[in-house]
Amino acid sequence: MSVLPEETLRWMEAGPGKYLIDGTLGGGGHSEAFLKTGARVLGVDRDPEAIAYASRRLAPFGDRFRVWQGNFADLCEDPEIRDGERADGLLLDLGVSSHQLDAAERGFSFMREGPLDMRMGPATERTAADIVNEWPESELVRLLREFGEEPKARRIAAALVRQRIEKPFSTTGELADCIEKAVGRSGRTHPATRTFQAIRMEVNDELGSLRRALEASIHLLKPGGRLLVITFHSLEDRMVKQFMRDRSKEWIDQPHWPEPRRNPDRVFRLPQTKAIAPTPEEIRLNPRARSSKLRVAELLDPTELKP
Repeated sequence: MSVLPEETLRWMEAGPGKYLIDGTLGGGGHSEAFLKTGARVLGVDRDPEAIAYASRRLAPFGDRFRVWQGNFADLCEDPEIRDGERADGLLLDLGVSSHQLDAAERGFSFMREGPLDMRMGPATERTAADIVNEWPESELVRLLREFGEEPKARRIAAALVRQRIEKPFSTTGELADCIEKAVGRSGRTHPATRTFQAIRMEVNDELGSLRRALEASIHLLKPGGRLLVITFHSLEDRMVKQFMRDRSKEWIDQPHWPEPRRNPDRVFRLPQTKAIAPTPEEIRLNPRARSSKLRVAELLDPTELKP
């Protein structure tokens, strides 16, 4: 189920004649909504399973839907983009798709026993097992603190190192059980949740990919084109918020400057300055939407940037 579907459709201003890029195709929900308005859509995903599923689902839309398998950070390598095609809108819906979470063999979730993998696509060589079994304890602590914002990072890392000496981790269940034994369990949230998130983000270089994709968006959109980003994690949202803010300020100032200066990096305006959150009704129907936030920026025409 797509997150923030109505809000995404409205702020994307999808419609006939528009060319839109769904940078995180997944199950194709957002792409389908865009296509139903008469837009043309390029669907992008690292996961060949997602590409195959969405291609079957969206086949009725014919040549108005096209796919490109790869990391959304590398979209400038798409043949049509290289030839000068520019989009009216780019959507990045970050995180893991429902299909990936539900597929035990992908190793994303501790709710289903599976291999400790977590790769979003076959081009990624390092797996979650490689990190858990090979990284030094100090690096595991850093990872869990930075990407998982895990307050019990040191205790969890120590437990992982102790257990892997006896037997290397190979399944999601083994990892989740080790963490639960190390820190206990209270409340509804499983104690392994933050650890799984941190490892997944590292395996797939999610923050690095997001950083590159945000910079690339400037070259993917036509003037007036909109960048929409849906985040589920505070680190992602902070990065998106700062990027959009820094690239939309008309004036910048420093204490040691005699006066403010025009921002040389300004390329966007913000049609909506605050993050857009899901409604209580959507959260009730789709609990995955609970932590989601949508941010929007619009690429300026070069003529609007002249002093």
